[in-house]
Amino acid sequence: MGTAADPAFDRETLRRGVEGQSPDLLLSLYADDAEFRIVDRTTQPSHPKVLHGRDEISRMLEDVYSRDMSHTLERCVIQGDEAAYSESCEYADGVRVLSESMISLKDGKIAEQTLVQAWDEE
Repeated sequence: MGTAADPAFDRETLRRGVEGQSPDLLLSLYADDAEFRIVDRTTQPSHPKVLHGRDEISRMLEDVYSRDMSHTLERCVIQGDEAAYSESCEYADGVRVLSESMISLKDGKIAEQTLVQAWDEE
């Protein structure tokens, strides 16, 4: 089992991955068979969007990081095989997004993630 001391997952690596200009480092933190659930206005709790495996997660991250926006890791807590973090994003036009993630780690990699996000709407 992974722990907070595993070199594959730590707060600074997560920060560089989230705040980077490409999804490559962030994607490297996921296990091959990771599951990523997204809850927001369009994919509500009873029917979340669920991505299975690094290939599906990669496609989503490539889409997100192709947009003209900034990403900031606001807070991160790592305890044993679990982590949580807050991320704020801002599009070039000023629209802001806030997300909260809960993570389960296995062997130092993200095995499961649930992300809840909200964004400015006009």
